[in-house]
Amino acid sequence: MGFKTALVLAGGAFGTSIGFVLAQNFKKVIILVRSEDIYNEINSGENNTYLPGQKLPASLKAARSWEEVESLIEGEIDLIVSGLPMSAIEEFCYSNYPQLKKLLDTGIPLVNLAKGIDHETLKLPDELFKTHFEDYRSQLLYLSGPSFAKEIVDKQITIVSLAGEDKDKLLLACEMLGTEFFKAIPTTDVKGVLLGGSLKNVIAIAGGIMEGLGYNHNTRAALITRGIVEMLRFGAVFGARPETFYGPSGMGDLILTTTGELSRNKSFGIEIAKGRSPEEIIRTTKSVVEGYKTTKAAYLLAKKMNIRALIFSGLYEVLYNGHDPKEVVQELMLLPPKFDN
Repeated sequence: MGFKTALVLAGGAFGTSIGFVLAQNFKKVIILVRSEDIYNEINSGENNTYLPGQKLPASLKAARSWEEVESLIEGEIDLIVSGLPMSAIEEFCYSNYPQLKKLLDTGIPLVNLAKGIDHETLKLPDELFKTHFEDYRSQLLYLSGPSFAKEIVDKQITIVSLAGEDKDKLLLACEMLGTEFFKAIPTTDVKGVLLGGSLKNVIAIAGGIMEGLGYNHNTRAALITRGIVEMLRFGAVFGARPETFYGPSGMGDLILTTTGELSRNKSFGIEIAKGRSPEEIIRTTKSVVEGYKTTKAAYLLAKKMNIRALIFSGLYEVLYNGHDPKEVVQELMLLPPKFDN
């Protein structure tokens, strides 16, 4: 264990699972949480709210304040991981700016786990963080890839992408995250990684709807292959590298979230196919369904940037305008053929 303390912001399923990974390499991992219930659960060795039945190591502790974080640190903090959802990044950075700046002043990396596009500003996670920490942009890294939290804690072999501008910081963070079951592949294509991680959640909801309507393997394969084509169109607008979309954060994550039984976005789509409203499903779901708001953001972005994205626009009509998904599918299938280029 060559590293001392890692700090994870927020104790959701993914943040806790990455804390579990870091506990293999760090003497102490501290998860800063707001909920007293999650605080008590983690400190009793299990995040029962998000990862029931999954045992956590004794070196992984929860804290509810910066003062408590200070009291738990062993040596010094070598890494920050943000497990904050998209909707919480702005407020957290604003409210905790002095504490985060003090840590970033030491030169350590900050790894973001959030996936999505802000539906109000149309910003990706890198733009949200750089709004507050532009001077530290070389330390800001972004993780994305096929990685169900439960399977990470089960030590299933998992490979993800880690993107950033500074190659040395990337390699250091990959080393910090590297275990016999978890591996991060470094890349400097930040936009490609973030777009892949965001847009695949939208396709996953569409996949859940198709499954819920009774469509099977042929349809799933069609959705995945057409989905990646539309994702590449978004990538071209942002200057992302096409090959990134065929890596872990693109095709890898797309396949997982459209086929895996643990996919929150796919499950959301299945419930939509049953006739339930998005608001009702979200109200009764503990975990964040990132793809719901990303659908709106991607639709608005496609309109603004003149991106041909039929799956994204079709899903927007279903989720936000109440259109019948069967009718939307039929309309898409009956459109006249066009060359992709």
